[in-house]
Parts: sequence; structure tokens; C-alpha cells
Amino acid sequence: MADVVRAVTTSPLPVRVIAYDGSAIGPADAGITLSIRSERGLSYLLTAPGDLGMARAYVSGDLALSGVHPGDPYEALRVLKDELRVRPPALAEGLALVRGLGWERLLPPPTPPQEAQPRWKRIVAGLRHSRSRDSNAISHHYDVSNAFYEKVLGPSMTYTCAVFRSPEDTLEQAQATKYDLVAGKLGLRAGMRLLDVGCGWGGMIRHAAREYGVKALGVTLSRSQARWAQAAIEREGLAGLAEVRHMDYRDAPREQFDAVSSIGLTEHIGVRNYPAYFGFLRDRLRPQGRLLNHCITRADNRAPHRSGAFIDRYVFPDGELAGPGRVISEVHDVGLEVHHEENLRRHYALTLAGWCRNLVRHWDFCVSEVGTGTARVWGLYMAGSRLAFERNGIQLHQVLATRNDAQGASGYPLRPDWLP
Repeated sequence: MADVVRAVTTSPLPVRVIAYDGSAIGPADAGITLSIRSERGLSYLLTAPGDLGMARAYVSGDLALSGVHPGDPYEALRVLKDELRVRPPALAEGLALVRGLGWERLLPPPTPPQEAQPRWKRIVAGLRHSRSRDSNAISHHYDVSNAFYEKVLGPSMTYTCAVFRSPEDTLEQAQATKYDLVAGKLGLRAGMRLLDVGCGWGGMIRHAAREYGVKALGVTLSRSQARWAQAAIEREGLAGLAEVRHMDYRDAPREQFDAVSSIGLTEHIGVRNYPAYFGFLRDRLRPQGRLLNHCITRADNRAPHRSGAFIDRYVFPDGELAGPGRVISEVHDVGLEVHHEENLRRHYALTLAGWCRNLVRHWDFCVSEVGTGTARVWGLYMAGSRLAFERNGIQLHQVLATRNDAQGASGYPLRPDWLP
């Protein structure tokens, strides 16, 4: 195994690698050690080179990391990204290496139970972004365990980028700041009606009802989210103002609202569906009503829309991201007028760091709730996403737009009315 690692790397290893055959390579005093614990782990790495094979081996426990906590392997990912240099071996060299390991290592082992089916097999659940397939994708990610999410997300139960006035802000403070920012951009006032699509556990609608006196309706495809949110509404005495329904956003009431918020849904609906999606949101706005769209984007408008193998199979099946220019263009093209755009990329890195701290703090409970494999998926996903946001691999954009009336009046002030 040490010979294999030596053959596919081009610089001194920044970590120690130990294999099940007793061989080892890399500095003995390295702060981080990768242990390939079994032949199955090796087969995962060989049969799915790249992040998918690494994820399979790690989630199954056949690849172990020491020197970092599984709830926050950020430092290991940073070191590997910055300091590990890998090269594909020449054909003859690769064949010799595989022959030495045993050809049976090229037989793919069964995938871990946390892994979603490959894209081509998901057709049995419907075409990409059909209602049934979207429902399955949302359930895969969000119907994990409300108790698990309570520990990771904290009391706000908010699974979207927070807004930090200072890096020292708590997650709760930063999530409240985010909701106040959205409310300010939408111009929410008592008596207004708000539709929040993809509402999650109802954080935005509960905040809008409690702090602004707004009558708010949220819709989510996750049945467990809807149950939790409706119970929270009752518990907080907001039943007269706030409501969450379990439904596809496309089935939301066909009436007009004073404001519409979409916080973290655009990533799930598919780029080719942007025209229908933003057209739907436009139609739910009264003339001079405001839309706030908050979503993760690519940093490059020309980048591929589909996510990588690990994210697609373990985190967000069928998820797609576009560049901010594409999002703004699609909003404009359905007849909405964009007034403001803001990139909150660095805020999402801080948010993810906070979620990882929560997962580490509550690791034993989270493992007891969802199992070690799923807990490892979340630590890996959140730490990796934090690194991507820090390095500008992905971004988070808020876009504020209005539906203008027949005379072109937007109702938007000459200067933003939500800035200090």
C-alpha cells in the first residue's frame, strides 16, 4: 500500500498514511493520519477514484482520520487540498500496481446505506425535478431526524446561511440578523402577507410573525419539517399569524402576497426550471410586491450546474447551482425588476463552522440518533463546504426584486429603506 501511495503522489506527503497490510508512508510526526483499515476500503478507493471513493471508504469506517474530530474534519481537508499533489500513474505502472494488490480489488463493494442511487437509476422515481423525484431528494436530505438537526443547527432550527455582524456573534444572533435582513429587504410590516417557499422548519415565517406582525405561510416538501414547524408555531403562540404546510411549492395557494421569500430552495429546483420557478414566484406577488431570493451559487457563470459525486450521492441528490449572473438574468427575464444583490459567501463559511462545532459538541447524541455513518457524512459535508466558501469555490447570493405594476411603478424607494 505504501508503494501505491508513493506512486500516485508527486511531493512529500503532508499526512501519515497507514494501511491494513502494515505498511506506512509519510512523516511519523504528522498531525493527521489516514488509516486504510481494510481491503474493502482499498476497493472503494480504486473503483471510484476521487471524492466518491474517499467518501464511501470514510463513511463505512474503512478509511479513518486521526488528528481531527469526525464532526469537523476541516483541518484535514484543508491540509489535503493545499499540500497533497496526486498524479495518475502511467498505464503500465497502474497495471503493475493493481496486479500486486490483487485484481479482485477492482470489484466494487456494495455502497454504504447512506448513499443515494446514481442519477441514471433515479429515473424510476420520475424525471429529473419531477414532483415525485424532488420529493424523494428532499426526503433524503431533510427527513433525517429533527432531534439531530436540533443539535446541529441550534435553537433557531435554521439550515441556511446566517449573517454575522462580527465573527464573534453566536449562531442564534447571526440567524436572527439574517431574518431581520430579509424582513427589511422585503419591507415587512404588520398586517402584510408573506409566502416563504421551501420554508424548512419555519424559521423565517415564525420570525416574521413574531417580530413584525406579518401573516406568514410557509411550504415545504419535507413532512418532518412541516410537523416540527407547526408544533413550534403552536408552542410559540403564533397560530393566528403563521402556518406551515407540507406541499410542493408549485401547489402553493394561487393568490397574491405582499412579499415572497425563497431561502435555500433554488438549489433544489433545477436550472432549466428557473423560468417556471421565478414566473411562479412573480405570479404570487401583488403589483409592487417584493421578492427575496437567497441561494448558493457557483462563483463562475460558466461552471457546470450539477454537483460533484459526493454531494449528489450523499447530501443533495439532483441539486444544481448556477452563477449569480444566471440567477439575476432569469429573475429579470420573467418580468421582475432587480434592485439589489448581495454576496454573503464569507458568512456561510462562518455558519458552517458553527454547525460543525455543534456537531462535535453533541457527537455522541447525534451518532445515537442517526448512526455513525450519517454523522460522518454531515461532518465531511459541512467542513468541506466551509472550505469551498472560504476559497470562493461557491458563493451565497441574495437578490431583491419587485413586481412592477402596469405603469412600471415598483413601490421601491429611491434609496433602500432597509439600510441603517
